[in-house]
Amino acid sequence: MSIKMKDIQFQTASYEQWKEEAIKALKGKPFESLFTKLAEDVTLSPLYTQETLVDKIGDELEKQIATIRSLKSSEGLQAAQQIYGDTSEQFFSNLEDSIERGNNCLTIDARTNFEWNDTNLEKLATYLVQNPFKFIIQNKNDSLLQVFNKIENKEKVQGFIISESPIELDGFENVRTVSANTVTYHYEGANAVQELAIALAIAAKEIKDGDFEQFSKNFFVNFAIDTQFFAEVAKLRAFKVLWKAFAAAYGVNNPVAIPVVAENSLRSYSKLDVYVNLLRAGNEAFSGLIGGADFFTVHPHDVLSKPTDKSIRIARNVLLVIKEESQVENVLDPAGGSYFLETLTAEFVEKAWALFLEIQENGGFDAYVESGKLQESLEKVYNDRLKAVQTRKQSLIGTNIYANPVDELPAETNAAFASIKRLAIPFEQLREKYSATQPKIAILTFGKLKDFKPRADFVSGFFATAGVSPEQSGEILTVDAAKEWLQNANYDYVIVAAKDEDTKELVPTLLSVKPENLILDAAGKYKDEESAWLENGLNGFIFAGQNIVKKLNEVLESVKGAQQ
Repeated sequence: MSIKMKDIQFQTASYEQWKEEAIKALKGKPFESLFTKLAEDVTLSPLYTQETLVDKIGDELEKQIATIRSLKSSEGLQAAQQIYGDTSEQFFSNLEDSIERGNNCLTIDARTNFEWNDTNLEKLATYLVQNPFKFIIQNKNDSLLQVFNKIENKEKVQGFIISESPIELDGFENVRTVSANTVTYHYEGANAVQELAIALAIAAKEIKDGDFEQFSKNFFVNFAIDTQFFAEVAKLRAFKVLWKAFAAAYGVNNPVAIPVVAENSLRSYSKLDVYVNLLRAGNEAFSGLIGGADFFTVHPHDVLSKPTDKSIRIARNVLLVIKEESQVENVLDPAGGSYFLETLTAEFVEKAWALFLEIQENGGFDAYVESGKLQESLEKVYNDRLKAVQTRKQSLIGTNIYANPVDELPAETNAAFASIKRLAIPFEQLREKYSATQPKIAILTFGKLKDFKPRADFVSGFFATAGVSPEQSGEILTVDAAKEWLQNANYDYVIVAAKDEDTKELVPTLLSVKPENLILDAAGKYKDEESAWLENGLNGFIFAGQNIVKKLNEVLESVKGAQQ
């Protein structure tokens, strides 16, 4: 008797059954090891089910989904690529090219290498009448703002102006000039919850006359989207839920949608292995698309030094490929109904609203900033991020892991982004220091290849982050041979890489014969032997979970001291 596939039913497993099987698979590791704590003080579960979602949100789920879908400002994601150019001629040539190649919104940073004189302003004005724009200016005195004096058809002009304080424009009803620009705080270390709360607090600060409807027509938010894919999707979705709650506090139950302007974050960008930045940009742009951003800027992978025509075009095409070929835009709220993302969205809403209320109870945004509480909280999150990268709990591919030691730092620096507190900066500084000092480093590999290779590879990867490729001794099979190699070694610094039992036998002997100016370390952790070895002249240890930047700086200082 044949069985039809459509008649087959699979038994549904409960969370408890799954948990039981997971514990077996962990082979002694605690089940809690499967949980992940985010910077937002939210703990991710290894599995989300319909039951866990209902337990978390309950009857509010449908309201949350409906709110997110109703408060999308535009139908799709618009490319808002930045225009570059060293001269006005180059700038306008690039501007024209970007429009022809799919740019929807002209993003212009007023900090250009050329002057915004009358000729350039009049030329720019002709483009603004036909194309939406995003201006990034410093203050109301910025010369770029004079372009609006060159425009007569004010009603045709649509755009956004990002500034430290709101700009007043008479007659330009379709130009939004009041922004909650959270990008500044993002680069100070803010997590998703803090960015959301800050956005609401800035909005509360800027509603001066209580006319919520008029304010809504002039307001927008500007977010930076980082590499934490699902957290960033949840952040964008959470803003819409928070905006409805915020509007309700002003007596508005059906608020208009607020445009969400976004850009990919440079916090995780590195000057090392710059093409990895391209992958980060794609990841961030896709989360922006799924999360419901309206306008998105992708920074070129070499923007920290100097973008080229090629890198600018690649950046624009990253967004266009994701937007046009993924088919995501054909789906209304593609993240809607996901057990994981709906739960995460709700948790962000809950925590961000609580922080927003705390800010308001402390006198509002300005008072909260002046009290130092905001800066203190941002610094804590930033330092936690930095520590996670330096101990490899968080990966920066090509920088703190899988680093290419032959990568060279670019000589040029883009001044517009030089002040960003990027996570890769300490590693870039390490490269510069090691390049200047040129220490001679080697690994003493003891035993057979299969015995020392894991630790030797780890040590090589450790030093690759500083741009160093340590030489290796090859197989050394006896203690006497190791002693001879070390005594004849022409190195400043040597790391012993071997099995635990071999290392314990080898190190005390090597310490008794090593040259005075040679720095010796051991790969691994040896709690019982540590004190005695250090007393007898061992410099230290290299092991997983160690602060790479701190250790490598200490090594360099030790080498410099020995060389003097």
